[in-house]
Amino acid sequence: MATRIPLILDTDIGSDIDDAVCLSYLLSEPRCDLLGITTVSGRPKERAALADAVCQAAGRTDIPVHSGIDRAMLGAVVQPDCRQAAVLPKWKHRAPETFESYSAVDWLRRTIRHRPGEITLLGIGPMMNIGAPFASDPEIPRLLKSLVLMCGCFLEPRAYSSEWNAKLDPHATGIVYHANVAEHTSIGLDVTMQCRMPAREAIDRFKSTGGPLSVVAAMTEVWADRSHDVIFHDPLTGVAIFEPSVCEWETGNVSVELLSSTVAGMTHFQAAPAPEARHRVAKKVDAKRFFDLYFGVYNR
Repeated sequence: MATRIPLILDTDIGSDIDDAVCLSYLLSEPRCDLLGITTVSGRPKERAALADAVCQAAGRTDIPVHSGIDRAMLGAVVQPDCRQAAVLPKWKHRAPETFESYSAVDWLRRTIRHRPGEITLLGIGPMMNIGAPFASDPEIPRLLKSLVLMCGCFLEPRAYSSEWNAKLDPHATGIVYHANVAEHTSIGLDVTMQCRMPAREAIDRFKSTGGPLSVVAAMTEVWADRSHDVIFHDPLTGVAIFEPSVCEWETGNVSVELLSSTVAGMTHFQAAPAPEARHRVAKKVDAKRFFDLYFGVYNR
């Protein structure tokens, strides 16, 4: 069997549907050793309950889930609603009130310190949970094996302005991209937008696949009230950890706009070779191969 990758998922599950789609993949990928899940942005305890519901649908009751930070470093609560929590009464889950408030950051710090050089941290939400331990304990970034983010927009930034995860807390985003991480990988919006499926088709495929995707299908029904498509931003980022050749990559350095209030959180990428390059970003994706890999994992 291939070597398993110890991985922590930091997620704002319950807003865009792609977080749940990504979590389902990680639970089904035999090469993923999912050490735990941390939730971020408004109503983090409800988000933790949603993550637990997806885990339980996969037969996993052993995965730690920790409720995290709900507000930007310099602002108010971000994403105060968690619409997909409406499905919780239909699925087994730990009740939101059973999750300890703001436990995510301390758990991240302790877990990363306990396994130095081993853990891949996958961030698919706003950067508060990651930025906080990076700022308060600067050794933490160096103790990761790798940091993988669905964040930013690098090769065509003007096409989309600031990406959602980056702009919800630009200062946390700046801290994360400034951190000294051995392997710092991002897939931006200009690439993930190519992995799109009509919402009704996605719901049908999720239902027919079953397992953790049964919960995800119900969550997608809520999502489909306001969106015609499911865009697989976060699942592409997850798949690329195990199948990096699904994307083409470029090395360089990323900076984050903090001075302009109109484009705060915009990411700027400057190509550079190693060893000057501190970041690696995706520049292309084979979308067909991505979908084959994503749904293929459930048939293993």
